[in-house]
Amino acid sequence: MAWYSLERWERPQPFGLEALAMDQKGYRRGSFQSSTSDEDMLEIAGASLDFSMAEDDPPLDREMGGFTSYNGGGMNGTSKMMDFLEEPLPGVGTYEDFNTIDWVREKSRDRDRHREITSRSKESTWALIHSVSDAFSGWLLMLFIGLLAGSLAGLIDISAHWMTDLKEGVCLAGFWFNHEHCCWKSNTTFTDRDKCPEWMSWSQLIIGHGEGAFAYILNYFMYVIWALLFSLLAVLLVKGFAPYACGSGIPEVLSAAAAAGVSVAFGAPIGGVLFSLEEVSYYFPLKTLWRSFFAALVAAFTLRSINPFGNSRLVLFYVEFHMPWHLLELVPFILLGIFGGLWGAFFIRSNIAWCRRRKTTKLGKYPVLEVFVVTAITAILAFPNEYTRMSTSELISELFNDCGILDSSKLCEYVNDFNSTKGDDLPDRAAGPGVYTAMWQLALALIMKVFITIFTFGMKVPSGLFIPSMAVGAIAGRLLGVAMEQLAFYHHDWIIFSGWCSQGADCITPGLYAMVGAAACLGGVTRMTVSLVVIMFELTGGLEYIVPLMAAAMTSKWVADAIGREGIYDAHIRLNGYPFLEAKEEFSHKTLAMDVMRPRRNDPPLTVITQDSMTVEDIETIINETTYSGYPVVVSRESQRLVGFVLRRDLIISIENARKKQDGIVSTSIIYFTDHSPPLPPSSPSMLKLRSILDLSPFTVTDQTPMEIVVDIFRKLGLRQCLVTHNGKLLGIITKKDVLKHIAQLANQDPDSILFN
Repeated sequence: MAWYSLERWERPQPFGLEALAMDQKGYRRGSFQSSTSDEDMLEIAGASLDFSMAEDDPPLDREMGGFTSYNGGGMNGTSKMMDFLEEPLPGVGTYEDFNTIDWVREKSRDRDRHREITSRSKESTWALIHSVSDAFSGWLLMLFIGLLAGSLAGLIDISAHWMTDLKEGVCLAGFWFNHEHCCWKSNTTFTDRDKCPEWMSWSQLIIGHGEGAFAYILNYFMYVIWALLFSLLAVLLVKGFAPYACGSGIPEVLSAAAAAGVSVAFGAPIGGVLFSLEEVSYYFPLKTLWRSFFAALVAAFTLRSINPFGNSRLVLFYVEFHMPWHLLELVPFILLGIFGGLWGAFFIRSNIAWCRRRKTTKLGKYPVLEVFVVTAITAILAFPNEYTRMSTSELISELFNDCGILDSSKLCEYVNDFNSTKGDDLPDRAAGPGVYTAMWQLALALIMKVFITIFTFGMKVPSGLFIPSMAVGAIAGRLLGVAMEQLAFYHHDWIIFSGWCSQGADCITPGLYAMVGAAACLGGVTRMTVSLVVIMFELTGGLEYIVPLMAAAMTSKWVADAIGREGIYDAHIRLNGYPFLEAKEEFSHKTLAMDVMRPRRNDPPLTVITQDSMTVEDIETIINETTYSGYPVVVSRESQRLVGFVLRRDLIISIENARKKQDGIVSTSIIYFTDHSPPLPPSSPSMLKLRSILDLSPFTVTDQTPMEIVVDIFRKLGLRQCLVTHNGKLLGIITKKDVLKHIAQLANQDPDSILFN
């Protein structure tokens, strides 16, 4: 037997949906009475919500002419939420795992709880304290989120630095020291500061020397082994903790956590808040903005207190540039933006193709094996090149660096003319052998990272997107920056350089090109704009570089959007079939709610529950034969007048509890959702009242409501379902999946292939 009602969610939403506050001027409060006019309608978000009654239909409650209160997750905030048998039942109003949370209902319940606490605050001192603690509970939670994010970030930064060095050697003074910390107390010269006797490579520790082919092979082998051991650790951590991260999250907490995470990852509290606004949440009220900013501030302060890098900075690759940029440099900056857009589009298409292959072949059945194989290949390819052997954060730091007199990196091995040096500012110089060696090594590193990132992102362990994308752009930018620097040095008399770059001047800053390239590639992959520019600005601490960053970020977005509209997050949401309505896309088709609702023509009738004529056995049969999350409640099958909506989980818990604790409840007992029991013969078994679990104000629209408005309601309010009525009579139901399938159908896609793969 086929039933059509609310579909059960198979997967969680990728990001939590925030419910829109309902206590605005256009919303109706209190009660609504029966009426004889078809014009008695409520307009919410542009949609007409029809609660009118015709004269030939009985009132919804047989003993009363109308409703005196609302219940559930609707628009009234003064009602009791649950009062089954005078007291709430454990489990009623909760959700099963991997079910989307009804944020409209939860927002209403939270307001009811808050009003009740406030009303009791004048009764006693304890009630007043409870009221104050409730008011500050949200801020206290943000404080804990910030403290936890900052502490974990510090732990991760320190551990990652130590683990990276552990792949190459160990500190004899203490195995818990990384290479830099191990050599702090060494008496070696400045040029040999990385070759202190306290630090030994694995070949030196095992065979007594670090030179020769066998020592190189041994270090190579240990590097790969440690990489595999760390990947095993990642697998174990994911298996242990990932199940707790699945499912829907509280929107405000998710927004604040995202802001705090970006804040500590890039040392950019303001950028973290803007990232949460731009990428994570499409409903971002002022309260969430303030609390997200507070969480990001606390996280940044906590990480600064830990000082994991020992330089009083929040990130390893913080850099300050001192030389201004010239207007003509906008041309290479825009070229970097074009490269970032092309790379972003290429990466998204390639990564999605690989992830789709993973999902549709046997490869997806062996995620742990895939992690080990990809790790082994990455380690084998990375070790020979010093720029891929080091951690990606260290690589970005070196690429961003503006070469000084004391820098010993290959990227800074220029032909020095100390007679032209003024203070700490070095003029543009001819590249030495070390620079040319570094250039081809970086070119090889660029090729490797371009392709290896395609396979690493999307695996069953976190492998990163921001830092690898920034590394690709930073390498490309540094290569272009050095090329521009040498071009200006050898051809300073060209017309493009003659006006602003004289011989012996410090004109070009290759590190700035690396930073702009990093922003361009990250923007091409994620399609971030405002938050990206602010994050990079906070990384450099210089206002004068905002224009190059803006030019590169916008160019990369335009180029990437011209090839494909989706960013990497949107593409993975679509690939995984998550029921997510993208807020950035406009719905411009002229269709109505009746075109999308179910049941459709030739479909079996909608599964409904009557308000006072069905037995326990009848409802249990419906529950056993369907998998829907909830059912509309109507006056009778003949009238189809809508009463409300009841959740499947609440029905199951209430009936099971009543059978155990309420005398006389049997399979033939009548279940009623009205205030007063229906008239029955004296010999009838005890009846079960379940009005308390009934949502008396479910969201409804008329059958003539434009789908443009319906889609907007689903996006802004995070609805799970919307009932469709005509003159108060129930016609059908629209779920978020129905909306997504309708949008896919209008885009000439197979509606059955886009969801729940």
